[in-house]
Amino acid sequence: MAKITYRHPNGTETVVDVPVPNTVMRGAKINNIDGIEAQCGGSAQCGTCHVYIDEANALPLPEMHESEDDVLYGTAAPRRANSRLSCQLPVSEEIDGLVVHLPETQS
Repeated sequence: MAKITYRHPNGTETVVDVPVPNTVMRGAKINNIDGIEAQCGGSAQCGTCHVYIDEANALPLPEMHESEDDVLYGTAAPRRANSRLSCQLPVSEEIDGLVVHLPETQS
């Protein structure tokens, strides 16, 4: 179980406990968090689960795969240095306390 904070564009936060194994995208979907569309279901194809990792993050995250990197160039919200696809972020005890910011739009 890991506590994940989803910060919405309007400044509100939703904090949920996400069971392991899951992804940050799946954690949003099973907790009915708006702002993650995940049209492809988590296969890193559509870019509609784009998030921005909090800039203060010091938690270990997996390296970005080449396909994730490619998809992030086509997302609806601007790509930033801290952009990730939430479907490519596995939930583990190691990322307990992760904060992600949701973009204004996903499509």
